[in-house]
Amino acid sequence: PYTGYGSTSWIRVLGRVLLTKDIAQRAATPQPEGIRGWRSFTSVPVDGAEVTVTIGDQKHQVTTDPSGLIDAVVPVELSPGWHTIGLEAANPGPEPTIDRPPNEAQIYVVDPGARLGIVSDVDDTVMVTALPRPMLAAWHAFVLNEHSRRPTPGMPVLYERLAQSHPEAPVIYLSTGAWNVAPSLTRFLSRNLYPAGALLLTDWGPTEDSWFRSGTDHKRKSLERLVKEFPEIKWLLVGDDGQHDESIYGAFVEGHPDRVLAVCIRQLSPGQAVLAGSTGRGRETPHASPVPWLYAPDGAGFVDKLSQLGLLEAEERQPSVE
Repeated sequence: PYTGYGSTSWIRVLGRVLLTKDIAQRAATPQPEGIRGWRSFTSVPVDGAEVTVTIGDQKHQVTTDPSGLIDAVVPVELSPGWHTIGLEAANPGPEPTIDRPPNEAQIYVVDPGARLGIVSDVDDTVMVTALPRPMLAAWHAFVLNEHSRRPTPGMPVLYERLAQSHPEAPVIYLSTGAWNVAPSLTRFLSRNLYPAGALLLTDWGPTEDSWFRSGTDHKRKSLERLVKEFPEIKWLLVGDDGQHDESIYGAFVEGHPDRVLAVCIRQLSPGQAVLAGSTGRGRETPHASPVPWLYAPDGAGFVDKLSQLGLLEAEERQPSVE
């Protein structure tokens, strides 16, 4: 199960059905807390699996796609805030279904009064990557232990300040990473005190007209979907100048200038920019746009600039003790 989001009348349920070891065998096998990424890619997805979504006393049936993914919108009547739903896949084999509780997924229901939302990139934005882009996906998937990942300096504090200033704001982590790394990414965000939020990742493999999926298209389509789903919300977009975030966000701002409060672009160091395939540090001069574009190398720089825009409340200071 993956973290989802929604409104008081609908929720977007995200998850994946995989063939794994028998549950009793899994329970008897010690699992290290830090699991190397390649283990997430060794399970087989189940196409067309029937999944029961339980929300309170209501049940809905959804079906997985060829990649085993669940991405379904179901009607609900829920209050704003965090909710837990159940996901239970029917047993695809001839063996009898094992009596066990369903998996649980967290869902954030956006308050109808919310007027600000946060969309954040992951690699080189909240997490230090420092790897050539062609190697990035393979490194995260097959080599890197989740405990080895480092948060970008100052960004956890920035996001905490944003959450304190706007407690009703939904947080969406939008990445071109594969769904297989969602569990380790969720643990990374929690361990480094980033606010909880929905993950919008993508899937590896071919599409109907291409051998490889486009991460750029994934981000653009996700932004367009969010703007339709929450017509009253204006978004704070956070990314980096490594490759495509500026162009993706720029196109979104051009199409929806009234739906973006500001764009924050983290400037990579010269070494990081070379590894990311960037042409150089993000521009310092303002874009020809009614939306503020903010550039800084770390979270502390964004705290100052967002405070000047009035998007961050003044930090409460403890009285000094003499």
